[in-house]
Amino acid sequence: MNDMEQLTELAIAVFQLRLGFGPADRCVDWAVERLRLDEEGDDLDIVLLASARGIDEVLPLAEAIVERYRGAQRLSDEFLAGKFIVELRAAYLAGRESMASLDVILTRLYRALDYPDWLVMLSRNCEYATDVADFEAPFEMEFDYIAGLWAEADSVADFEQRYSRAASNGHDVG
Repeated sequence: MNDMEQLTELAIAVFQLRLGFGPADRCVDWAVERLRLDEEGDDLDIVLLASARGIDEVLPLAEAIVERYRGAQRLSDEFLAGKFIVELRAAYLAGRESMASLDVILTRLYRALDYPDWLVMLSRNCEYATDVADFEAPFEMEFDYIAGLWAEADSVADFEQRYSRAASNGHDVG
């Protein structure tokens, strides 16, 4: 994994932590791995992050690292949310997330991202599927569709070029 891919991993973890979804340990583990591989480049923040505990210590250090190395090329929250959707899909398929837990996450993401068009049907279908069994299949189709697009996307623009609102609208109850 190259440095930019590693920074993307940290940026995703920071995004999740900032929104209250991810554990601080994920950022700490990232720093520990950098130290283990002797890739910290004498960066004191990485050394401090490796020994940090709790969100109050972890978040400012991790954000500083992402900002310093990404700078103007910092990834947007929308892109990071898309990559989070890919992780959520894998966790859902593995049984680590449920429709109810996803409903909470997707609702919070939808608001935090200021209601992006691509998240409308996924969030709606998940919410409805928690109460109405007929929405489970449309939710599954939309989740697969959106996660698949984000898995392949290298940017928000790349995702938007491939995304079709008509396809999303097709993932509805009969």
